[in-house]
Amino acid sequence: MDLVAQLKNVREFYNTGSTKKQAFRKQQLLNLKSILLKYEKEVYAALYQDLKKSPEECWVTEIGIVLSEINHVLNNLDKWSSPQKVKTNLLNFPSSSFILNEPMGVVLIISPWNYPLQLLLKPAIGAIAAGNCVVLKSSEYAPATTKLIKQMMNECFDKNYILFTEGEGALVVPEMMNQFCFDYVFFTGSPIVGKLVYQMAASQLVPVTLELGGKSPCVIEADADLKVAAKRVAVTKFSNAGQICVAPDYLLVHHSVKEKFIDILKSTLSQFFTDNAEKMDHYGKVINHRQFDRITQYLKDGKVIYGGRNNRENLFIEPTLMVDIDLNSAIMNEEIFGPILPIISFHVQDEAIKIIEKHKNPLAFYVFTSSEENEKKWLENIAFGGGCINNACWHLTNPHLPFGGRGSSGIGQYQGKYSFDTFSHKKSILKTPTWFDPSFKYPPFKGKLSLFKKFIR
Repeated sequence: MDLVAQLKNVREFYNTGSTKKQAFRKQQLLNLKSILLKYEKEVYAALYQDLKKSPEECWVTEIGIVLSEINHVLNNLDKWSSPQKVKTNLLNFPSSSFILNEPMGVVLIISPWNYPLQLLLKPAIGAIAAGNCVVLKSSEYAPATTKLIKQMMNECFDKNYILFTEGEGALVVPEMMNQFCFDYVFFTGSPIVGKLVYQMAASQLVPVTLELGGKSPCVIEADADLKVAAKRVAVTKFSNAGQICVAPDYLLVHHSVKEKFIDILKSTLSQFFTDNAEKMDHYGKVINHRQFDRITQYLKDGKVIYGGRNNRENLFIEPTLMVDIDLNSAIMNEEIFGPILPIISFHVQDEAIKIIEKHKNPLAFYVFTSSEENEKKWLENIAFGGGCINNACWHLTNPHLPFGGRGSSGIGQYQGKYSFDTFSHKKSILKTPTWFDPSFKYPPFKGKLSLFKKFIR
């Protein structure tokens, strides 16, 4: 059966209304939880094959996050999906007002290769919870994980309900979006591809969420706890070999602590990954040779002061620190998405802000400081998607916080209730009784202006 015919079958299944039943939604989430636990070891093996992720990293950044999201949604779904009563204005007295949540319909979720399980299934949880049918497109660049997810989805769900599609994204996604009208599209990936998806969706007025990337800055203030900052920057920047959209893309370190911080950061990296990270099971690899060649080109854009060793055959790039960076070079104008960390010093906040503003609206922003005054200044002066104070990346693990970018780093938000809301239409309802029907609401209106002014103001 061709792909368009399969999509039509998904639409027909959605039109039966089966997915709108609360018991059905909950059961599907429980099914997803069960299949993840059943294939836990196979997931570890697939992610190791694609990205050399250790079981511990797989749990923290992939399986565990998805299971936590399922549990959070199951615990709150009844409340989220219930009609929401809201106030009614005087003009509509004695009416009552409420908001109903209804599913968007048939939604398309497109995920990238860097977190191939989590970034596909986490938004799918919200779509399932909201009562939608879901079409999944996983990245072909993580083939072992994609193959396993296909097996899991086909075992767990009816294809007319959750349809897993595969193939080259540049061919499959346009085929679907140009020949079938989805009710919502959720895309995670690069800004370049995101723009193309946005254009295809716009041609049919299909709403979208775009989770993109960007150059996420990390500021180390003079009053920061440097030892803590070094550990928290290192563990997040070099997780998954730096292939994470919210990783600190570059450091802005106050000139008064730059050398001291660099020494601590070097020591921290040696503790985390030893002097031979290539042999460490908990240090990942670059996804493919194309990405390897792109990332290693950045090594010529400054002075390497730590790391820099690489092995193309094994797709290995050592955790690397660089200084003496030309702000006009490629490394400061493109998202690095790899284990290279440029370090730039600043004297005053305005100097750092000018650097950040060269790439406005980063997906994430991080600041390490002991001063609430400094903290407030940074948060007020930088526009960004989300971030942390005295931490990095971990805001995306809190289901009570929305996750998403702004401007060039994305459109829309998800996570926890925000995912449920993203995949739901808010249907506004005004219910008016018939026992009270004042004549002033009806023509003729002449002479009623003063009365209208009392009610509408």
